[in-house]
Amino acid sequence: MISGFIFLFGLVIGSFLNVVIDRLPHGENIIWKPSHCDFCKKHLRWFELVPVISFLFQGGLCRRCHARLSWQYPMMEVVTGIGFVLLSRQFDVASVMFLAAIFVYSLFLVIFVIDLKHQIIPDSMLLLLLFVFIIVGIAFPTPDRFLHVVAGLGAGAFFFLLWLITRGKGLGFGDVKLVVLIGLFLGYPGTVFALYIAFLTGAIAGVILMITKHAKMKSRIAFGPFLLLGTLSAYVWGDSMWRWWMGLFI
Repeated sequence: MISGFIFLFGLVIGSFLNVVIDRLPHGENIIWKPSHCDFCKKHLRWFELVPVISFLFQGGLCRRCHARLSWQYPMMEVVTGIGFVLLSRQFDVASVMFLAAIFVYSLFLVIFVIDLKHQIIPDSMLLLLLFVFIIVGIAFPTPDRFLHVVAGLGAGAFFFLLWLITRGKGLGFGDVKLVVLIGLFLGYPGTVFALYIAFLTGAIAGVILMITKHAKMKSRIAFGPFLLLGTLSAYVWGDSMWRWWMGLFI
């Protein structure tokens, strides 16, 4: 029962995240501007804003101009809902940590999609992440927090060097700032695993895009989504990866 309510809550939050994703890169008001069709600009009625159901009921089309809507909308809502349910099984839903976890997860999703679509990582999202990490770090201090700071600064320095060497063509400065926060979040050795997975999946995706002729050798590919995939993978499976890694040498 609780999981069902959390999933529905996630659908609603996912719907709001779609608004953030669509408006933030263009500097539009996120809160007060009424929802509208991106094509005909007509304001949407309440029954056109029901997460997932409205999209399916309308056949993925605008009810007025019949323009085809992006599958981003229901997918974001469902992914948010599923993520919230999974986090509810790791944290007490009445705890501050659960609220922090779903907030961070939501910010990750926004950064993921915006970088994928526009190849930018909004500073506002990074500042919110930093704020949450600082508050959680103060409220719930851990003995290894120094390693988290070192991991963040080390990862940031490494990416800053890559940014200088490639003159910003290999990766954007937003990636440099993002990886600092990833280091603060995961610490050591989680950050190492996250970067390894990010570079591996990024390379595989690049090769696939070139083979399918969706990208060329000099094409720039958003790296933020791969960093976030690596971060989530390291967070979920980091302990298992560390035990496997140590088993190779002990």
